[in-house]
Amino acid sequence: MERVRDVRELPKAHLHLHFTGSMRPATLLDLADKYGVRLPDALTGAEPPKLRATDERGWFRFQRLYDAARSCLREPEDIRRLVREAAEEDLRDGSGWLEIQVDPTSYAPRLGGLIPALEIILDSVEDASRETGLGMRVLVAANRMKHPLDARTLARLAVRYADRGIVGFGLSNDERRGMARDFDRAFAIAREGGLLAAPHGGELTGPASVRDCLDDLHAARIGHGVRAAEDPRLLKRLADRGVTCEVCPASNVALGVYEKPEDVPLRTLFDAGVPMALGADDPLLFGSRLAAQYEIAREHHGFDDAELAELARQSVRGSAAPADVRERLLAGIDAWLSG
Repeated sequence: MERVRDVRELPKAHLHLHFTGSMRPATLLDLADKYGVRLPDALTGAEPPKLRATDERGWFRFQRLYDAARSCLREPEDIRRLVREAAEEDLRDGSGWLEIQVDPTSYAPRLGGLIPALEIILDSVEDASRETGLGMRVLVAANRMKHPLDARTLARLAVRYADRGIVGFGLSNDERRGMARDFDRAFAIAREGGLLAAPHGGELTGPASVRDCLDDLHAARIGHGVRAAEDPRLLKRLADRGVTCEVCPASNVALGVYEKPEDVPLRTLFDAGVPMALGADDPLLFGSRLAAQYEIAREHHGFDDAELAELARQSVRGSAAPADVRERLLAGIDAWLSG
């Protein structure tokens, strides 16, 4: 009988982790107590909240919980704690490279403004990377619910701080709101400044949103992208272009995009040659971190260890990690597989 290797020991890159959503539940409770914040009951239980965001009411509830958690991040020391703990959790799950996604405007009111907030975040990432040994960078994400001019401001700021650890520019929140093409100028600014384009698409809406990310925003990576599985021509396009989809299986099920883990089209994307980087999205709300996504691929989709190793390789190749980090991680993947 073939030995089953521990996926936590498989070197990998983590390309889809949101800032507040990376928080440990215990940390959220500590911070809420520190600031006298009364959290919704859904955030104080032993189990992750029950969510379903495929309708607007469900998405609003998801956002309300997220906003409640974010309101507990008020001081630089809270930011430093969150980043350090996110790094520790990723290391525990075998990550050798983390690109954490953040919209700094969400934290600016409590941290002295947009630029101070971004600098606190970048300093925290730099410190955590040095202290833990985990390679860490930042992907700045605009909010689809806000005006495209706000996205342009963020893109310019992201480019300005590219030498401080920002590697990409994203677009998050409800993809049913706002057209991708409304944000084309922001993404052009980011790309011209050398940043990787990684908008969300193909999660709450179908293949058309993935096509829009490719056509209008010239995406190099797609946040989620799973709904591309509904269009064979789009799958071929993603595969031919080598566009990595940041697939988050537990999140897809928790938000009601798919009913069961086995419904997430991991095998369809993999067999079509679409590169994937498995991600945890928001562990605080969905209850599982990076290694658990590989366990889903193994347990519910029949991925053997060689295929799990290939998923890890795809995550590394899709990352913005420098060449020496990529080489080290890829060698580690080979060593994990060879035993």
